[in-house]
Amino acid sequence: MDALDLLLTRESALKLDAPGPSQADLDTIFQSAVRAPDHGRLRPWHFVVIDSDRRAAFGELMAQSMLRRHPDSDDDMLQRERAKAMRAPTIIVAAAKVNKAHKIMPFEQIGSAAAATQNIMLAANALGYGAMWKTGDAAYDPEVKAAFGLSPDDEIMGFMYIGTNVGGSSPAARPEAAKFVSVWQG
Repeated sequence: MDALDLLLTRESALKLDAPGPSQADLDTIFQSAVRAPDHGRLRPWHFVVIDSDRRAAFGELMAQSMLRRHPDSDDDMLQRERAKAMRAPTIIVAAAKVNKAHKIMPFEQIGSAAAATQNIMLAANALGYGAMWKTGDAAYDPEVKAAFGLSPDDEIMGFMYIGTNVGGSSPAARPEAAKFVSVWQG
């Protein structure tokens, strides 16, 4: 697939199923991720793969996070939260390990991790997989962060759900780029 075509046609998948990426494909995906811009060469990226056999544990982590935030959550709400882990056969937690003491500002470190996360999505699409980028309240939970080896100062950029696209793509209309562009007049 041509790189420009990939950029112009990228869409989020609506439904994913097995198979997910092979180990060789994951290696390629991560090699593309670490090509993201990185001011100061801090390499703030951190990626955690959740394989199919660990999704139930991830779902339970999500449900417990919800229960901490909303102690009145009923069984149906908690089950819906657990079910999010079953959206795809492979989940990648993409994060920024933020060094607040460094001269490179945290927003630049987070920006690098966001670019790496976008590269994951693009590489997955280029390899023929569908992908979804999700966050939600659990991404900001310090206990969820700790479960993935992150500190409270680190940021989860997203939970990247990757698998075979079996449900089409997001029907969201794309805006005209010109509406977001201006020319500086000095």
